[in-house]
Amino acid sequence: MKAAVVFQKGQVPQYADFPDPELNQENQSMIWVKAASIKHLDRARAGGTHYSTENQKHEPTIIGSDGVGVLEDGTKVYFFSKKGTVAEKAIADQQMIVPVPDELDLATAAALPNAVMGSAIGLKCKAKLQPGETVLINGATGVTGKVAVQIAKLYGAKRIIVTGRNEAALQSLYEIGADEVVSLQKEDEEFRQTIKDIHQKTPIDVVLDYLWGHSIEMILSSLKGDGNFSHRTRVVSVGGMSGDTIQLSSQIVRGTDLHISGSGLGSWTPEEFKMLLKEIIPEMFQAAVQNKVNIETETIALKEIETIWKSEIQNGKRLVVLI
Repeated sequence: MKAAVVFQKGQVPQYADFPDPELNQENQSMIWVKAASIKHLDRARAGGTHYSTENQKHEPTIIGSDGVGVLEDGTKVYFFSKKGTVAEKAIADQQMIVPVPDELDLATAAALPNAVMGSAIGLKCKAKLQPGETVLINGATGVTGKVAVQIAKLYGAKRIIVTGRNEAALQSLYEIGADEVVSLQKEDEEFRQTIKDIHQKTPIDVVLDYLWGHSIEMILSSLKGDGNFSHRTRVVSVGGMSGDTIQLSSQIVRGTDLHISGSGLGSWTPEEFKMLLKEIIPEMFQAAVQNKVNIETETIALKEIETIWKSEIQNGKRLVVLI
C-alpha cells in the first residue's frame, strides 16, 4: 500500500510503499482510510521531539494518529491508531472507533476530533465548566482555539474572552462566539490591567491556555488576590506554543483561589477518554452537521505529503490528507 513514511527520525515523511497492516487480534478492525489530519502532535512525533516518543527506538513509521475511513461493510468511521493513519489502510482497536454521520464531509470529520480533544476535555472534564460561567481562552486564534470558542459557547459559557497576536484573526472570533478580545501585542502593563479590569467586572471562572510562557505569567499575575477572599479560577494548560516553562510567584498561589491542571496525553483518565469517544466526539460531529461547530481545513493528496510537510499552512486551518 501507499503511505506517508518517516524512515529516519527528523526526516520529511516520504510517499512510499509500505507493507499492508495485518489483523492479529480479535478486537481489531481493518479500515480503508479516506482522510487524515496533520497536527502539531503528528509533526512532533514524526520528528521524535514529542514527550510520548522519548523512550521509543525509531523504526520506519507511518505518520498520523487518527483518521477517517470505511470498514469492510462500508460504514464510515473516525478512528485512532498507534500504527499510523496516513496510509491507504490502517488497523484500529474496535474500542477506538467512532461512527461518522453520512452528512459530514471527510475533511471536517478528520480534522475536528483533535481540536475537540484539545478543547472539550479541558473545558468539560478538567475545568468542569458550568453554564453561565466566564471563560478566558489564551491563544484562541489557532485551529483548536477557534473550536474551543465554539464549544465553550455550546457548553453554556456566559462570557468568552479571547487573546491572540493576529489582530485580524482576533476580530474574526466575534463571529463565532467571543464577547471580548484582548491583543497580546499590547504592552505588558496594559495587557495585565485589561485582564485585571475584566476580572473585576466579570470574574473569570476558567482559563483555557494554549500558549503558556509569558502570556500566562501575565494572566496569572492579573488574577492575583489582594489578601481578601478571591474568586476561584480554574486554569487548564493544553499547549505550550510560547514556551515550556514559566516563573510563578508563590504570592500568587497563596493569595489566590487558583486551581491549575493540564489536559493532554497522560493526564486523561480512562473514564475521560471513554467519554471522549462515546459522548463528546459524537456530540460534536452532530454539532458540525448542524453548523454549530466549524473548522477550516486545507486538503492535499497523499502523494503531495513530501512537498507540503514544511510549508506554512494558513493560520486557523487544519491540514488534511485525502487518500
